[in-house]
Amino acid sequence: MNSDPSHLAAATDPLADLLHALELTPSGTDTFEGSSQWMPNGRVFGGQVLAQSLMAAAQTVDGERVPHSLHAYFLRAGKVEFPVSFQVDRSHDGRSFASRRTEASQNGVPIMTTMSSFQTIDGGIDHQVEAPSGLPDPESLPTLAEGLEGIDDPSARFWAHGRPFDIRHVPSPIFLRVEGAHVAHQALWMKTVGRLPDDDLVHRAALAYASDLGILEPILRRHGVPLSAPGIKIASLDHAMWWHRAGRADEWLLYAMESPSAQSGRGLSTGRFYDRSGRLLASVAQEGMTRVPGA
Repeated sequence: MNSDPSHLAAATDPLADLLHALELTPSGTDTFEGSSQWMPNGRVFGGQVLAQSLMAAAQTVDGERVPHSLHAYFLRAGKVEFPVSFQVDRSHDGRSFASRRTEASQNGVPIMTTMSSFQTIDGGIDHQVEAPSGLPDPESLPTLAEGLEGIDDPSARFWAHGRPFDIRHVPSPIFLRVEGAHVAHQALWMKTVGRLPDDDLVHRAALAYASDLGILEPILRRHGVPLSAPGIKIASLDHAMWWHRAGRADEWLLYAMESPSAQSGRGLSTGRFYDRSGRLLASVAQEGMTRVPGA
């Protein structure tokens, strides 16, 4: 695995870069290694490690079982100049469910720990919370590249052109300012910028990656604080995700999110992924450190 800093640069093909990161290399018994994507702040994106941890755990599970839940703690910030190692512990194998504990580390230092659970596909009762109504179609909304056009900043250029997902905000991004009412909810339309393989595990991993995009923004939107506010400090603390139904991450998905509480320098956000037909694919919860100067 290449850990030479000279290879680190913004990907010219962000989707190929994501798929490369998901292709883990075996490095021992239930141990794997994955590449780190370039990020303008030099820190590994948490969604990348979530997705890789899921892929690592899945390599040790019967292929007939699919991931249905993941719970993670972000321990330390990873550095993009180093690959990430994953050690999987086969915690439990039952008739229908299998559980795995995965530790992600760099240079022997843990940066994330996850528990994930896999289940054989089964029938049963079925219901869901309905998708939000009255939202604009993604095609009618500006792309991030259009919204950030003319801003000469590495982070803005990366958000506009370096992400493997096409993201459209409802109502609008909060990078430079918070427009409209200061409410604790928002939505994102998103899909990968190109076609993904016809592999359900890859789509579930891509959804895990996407689940860390924008999830803490409702906390800041509620208080009218943009992401670029001087002195602001934001970091993910823990993350939980539940996959309910199979879906494709390369087709438009609605990520509806809200923040029920913020206090003590922490904020909680929850989210739900719907496909365009209104099927609920997954639910997400994340708590993050949200320190705003003067608050």
